[in-house]
Amino acid sequence: MSSQLNLIAFVLFACSMFVRSPDPVIPQIAGDMAIDPVTVALLTTAFTLPYALVQPLFGALADMFSKSRMMLICLLTGSVATFICGFATSFEVLVVARVVAGLATGGVMPIAFALVGDKFPIAERQVAMGRLLFAIMSGNLLGATFSGVIGDLVGWRGVFFVTGAFAVIALIAATPGLRGFAQSTGRFDLSTVGPNYRTIFSNPLAKICYTVVFLEAVFMYGLFPHIATLMHDSGETRASIAGLVLGGFGIGGALYALSVSRVLPRVGETWLMRAGGVVMGSCLLMVAMRWPWPVEFVTFVLLGCGFYMLHGVIQIYASELAPSARGSAMALHSFFFFMGHAVGPIVYSVGMATVGVTPVLVFGAGVLIVAGFVCAQWLRRSPPTPKPTPTTAPPA
Repeated sequence: MSSQLNLIAFVLFACSMFVRSPDPVIPQIAGDMAIDPVTVALLTTAFTLPYALVQPLFGALADMFSKSRMMLICLLTGSVATFICGFATSFEVLVVARVVAGLATGGVMPIAFALVGDKFPIAERQVAMGRLLFAIMSGNLLGATFSGVIGDLVGWRGVFFVTGAFAVIALIAATPGLRGFAQSTGRFDLSTVGPNYRTIFSNPLAKICYTVVFLEAVFMYGLFPHIATLMHDSGETRASIAGLVLGGFGIGGALYALSVSRVLPRVGETWLMRAGGVVMGSCLLMVAMRWPWPVEFVTFVLLGCGFYMLHGVIQIYASELAPSARGSAMALHSFFFFMGHAVGPIVYSVGMATVGVTPVLVFGAGVLIVAGFVCAQWLRRSPPTPKPTPTTAPPA
C-alpha cells in the first residue's frame, strides 16, 4: 500500500507544479506578447477558476468509474495542455490552454484524497493525507522556485515544457502501479446532494469557515501573480529571484508543519488563529513597503507560516461541520478556497489600476487581520454533553 501512496504523492507533486510555475515569468510573457503584466497575471485565474468549478463534477465521475483511472486521464490531459502553453503564439491560446490545465488538475487532487480515504484505515489516514499535503506544498515551492531559474536560462516557454515533461514522467511511473488500485465504489446518488448541503449550512460555523478561506485566498494568494511584476518595477528583473521569493511561502508552510505539534498545545487554537491573521496582515504591509528581495524572501517565509496557522485550524473545523457529510463539507471548503484563488488576481489587478499598490495591500492586510480575530471569536468546539448524574430514589 505504501508504494501506491508514494505514486499518488508523486502525481500530486507533479500537478501542483502547474499552479504557481507561471508566476515568476509573468513579466517575460508580457514583454514577449506585448501585453500589460496586470492582464497576464490573470493566467492564475484562468487556471484556478475552472479548477474550483470542476471538482464536484469529477468527484461524481470518480464515484461512478475507477478513481485511479480518472486521476491518470486528468494528469495526461493536464500535461498536454501545459505543453500547448509552451507552444502558444497568442495570449488567447495561452489562456485557453491554462483553463484546460486547471480543469484537468481539478480532477487530480480531490480524487487523490478520495483514493486515500477509500484505501487507508482511519488510524493510518491522517499520516497518509499529511504525506499528500507535503507533496503538494513541495510542488508549489519548487514550481515557483525552479520556474524562475528556467525562465532566466531558456525563457518562459521552457517553464511550461519542463513542468509538462515532469507530469509525463509522473504519468509513466504511476500508470502501472495505480492501474486498478481503486475501482468504482458504487452508483453516484444525486438524491443525497441536497440534504448533505442543507446539513452543512445548518451549522452556523459553515459560513465563517467558508467565508474566511475565500478571503484568505483572495487577499493572500491573489497577490502572488503580481509579485514578479512588483519586483520588476522596483528594479529586480531576474525571474529566478522572483521564484525564490515566492518559494519562501512553501518554506514557511513546511516550518509550520514541523512545529505545530509543539506550538498548538502551548498557545491553543484561539491564539493560533489570531496570530495567523496578524502575521499575514503584517506581511502584506511589508510587501507594500517594497523592501529589497532578501527581506521579501523572509516576508514570504513568514507569510507561509502565518497562513497555515489560521488555515490549518479552519480546515479542522470544516471537517467537523457535518460528520455525516464530511466529503461534501471538504469539497465545499476546497471550492470556496480556489474560487478565492481565481478572484484574487482580479481584485488586485483592479485595485492596483484604480487606487494603487499600497492602498490595496493595506486593505488586504486589514481584511486578513480581522478574519483571524473573527475566527478566534466564533470558532469554538461544542462542549461534550454531560452525562446525567444518577439519583438515589427516596426511601419508601
